[in-house]
Amino acid sequence: MGPLVINNKFLVTKIFLFLLAPLCLLGQSEDLFSSIRKDAQSDESLLPDRMVFTQKLLWGEKGLFRKTGISSLNIEQREKELKLRRSMLKVHQIIGYLTLAGMVTQGFLGGKLYNNWERGLYRTHKTVGNLTTLSYFTGAGLSLFSPPPLINKKYKGLNSIKAHKYLASIHFSAMLATGIYKNRNRKIHKYSAYTAVGSFAAAVLVFKFN
Repeated sequence: MGPLVINNKFLVTKIFLFLLAPLCLLGQSEDLFSSIRKDAQSDESLLPDRMVFTQKLLWGEKGLFRKTGISSLNIEQREKELKLRRSMLKVHQIIGYLTLAGMVTQGFLGGKLYNNWERGLYRTHKTVGNLTTLSYFTGAGLSLFSPPPLINKKYKGLNSIKAHKYLASIHFSAMLATGIYKNRNRKIHKYSAYTAVGSFAAAVLVFKFN
């Protein structure tokens, strides 16, 4: 009877641990806000230490949305903001692929137009260019004006996030130059457009294959 009792106790222990495991996993996968609810002592703890200036302008402690009451700075509202951020960045990514396709098409049309002027081709080039510019700045706006993350970690060395940001500053400047010089200097317009396409494609690939 001794070994049987020991085996039964061992079996009961295994069953208990088996039933307890999902509860432990549930506790580990609990939303990060649950721990913040216990430890947060001020509204500042709900915001990251570093934010993009556009995010700080709207979502900072003294941002426009806080002052006007559109989005109060509290735990419940920050949960909603993070869900909104996730949705905005997903749309930003989709628009990024569409913009890249438009840029490649625009580069092809621009190359043909540069070597052989045609009124019909010019109109197509202009239309595709306007649509691509619209999608580009729409995608940029979704990223720049999205609510800030809960934590903005600072990493040492170069990584995909930093590379994406560096490339963003290049293709953003190149897109502005492309628009400014399209009717002023065809050569600057051409090279700035190529710079925009190359840096934007690299920025997309950095996140796609990180």
